[in-house]
Amino acid sequence: MSIKDRLSGNEAIATAMRQINPDVFAMFPITPSTEIPQFYAQYVADGKVDTEFICVESEHSALSACAGAEAAGCRAVTATSSAGLSYMNEMLYVVASSRLPLVLAVSNRALTGPININHDYSDSMAERDSGFIQLYAENNQEAYDNYLQAHRIAEHPDVRLPLMVCEDGFITSHALENIELEEDEAVKDFVGEYHPENYLLKSENPLAVGPYGVSGYYMEARVAQAEAMKNAKRVILEVAADFEKRFGRHYEFFESYRMEDAELAIVLMGSSAGTAKVAVDELREEGVKAGLIKVRVFRPFPGEEIVEALKNCKAVAILDKSEGFSANGGPLFAETASAAINLEKRPKMIDIVYGLGGRDFTVGHAKRVFARLAKIVETGETGPIYSHMGQRDLRKEVQ
Repeated sequence: MSIKDRLSGNEAIATAMRQINPDVFAMFPITPSTEIPQFYAQYVADGKVDTEFICVESEHSALSACAGAEAAGCRAVTATSSAGLSYMNEMLYVVASSRLPLVLAVSNRALTGPININHDYSDSMAERDSGFIQLYAENNQEAYDNYLQAHRIAEHPDVRLPLMVCEDGFITSHALENIELEEDEAVKDFVGEYHPENYLLKSENPLAVGPYGVSGYYMEARVAQAEAMKNAKRVILEVAADFEKRFGRHYEFFESYRMEDAELAIVLMGSSAGTAKVAVDELREEGVKAGLIKVRVFRPFPGEEIVEALKNCKAVAILDKSEGFSANGGPLFAETASAAINLEKRPKMIDIVYGLGGRDFTVGHAKRVFARLAKIVETGETGPIYSHMGQRDLRKEVQ
């Protein structure tokens, strides 16, 4: 039976970690993820877990320690944000290519420069092609639920890839919300124990982890890694189905909100979806056929499924909370637009970069986006396909 509580996103993730009781937690603090290891250190001190809790000298070392633990056959976890995630960059690729299914909690925060500690997705989006599965949460409940599902996805024999559980820094990580927790034993039964097939300390089957990949083998290893990411799509849905059966909360690759007959739609991620849903509801009351797609799974990207949900729309705005610096828009737009390229009938699409460095996103902003989409439908002209919203500028904003 679910237990009602009120927790921040960080404490919700730390609670999920405690219930799972991993073998190793290697940590280095960075705002706004620092609370996760702080909470966990208290669990260790209170004897609530028997995790080996390691304080290291950097984020690079934290992920390195977790990699060693995973290679030795342990279940390992850590947490980070922003520049900490960037400092892990080398090891992210090592962990993923070594097929080590550790779980990394990320409290998303803007990257320097200028120095900023507030929320956007520039940190995790910079690592989107590192080989990690990426799950994103709208609220604290989803952050907790995503973490409960993470180890089963990552450790599945057909996947064996590391996974990032992402939450919005300060917006989700520090805000208190009502949440439903599951009983410890029910969580342990759902997640299960980690029993890797091969690991360094398995004496009857000696192996190397992370050997030199000569030209005759490197590509085969990469293709196997790519196939594992494809397999993750099936496993994510299987784990979500079992999660719903046990705990009653439903998850897919994304949430379709009032999309049944939508003509105008927004695609976005994270906590901004809650704000945009209010705008959708208010526009529906005015007779506007507005809808929303909230992306939960960014890696593997569910492109085919998203464009299927969008194909009957007339105009779609993809909202990127990360600047791609491609001169063509952000990463969510690039993925969504490329997935739609071969549709016989497809909506007009634009990209709007917003919310960088914690810039506000309001119901009014969302309505402005829908107003622009309505104008596109009316005139047949998209105008600038790539633009920004919410910045202070001498130029007149496009929206």
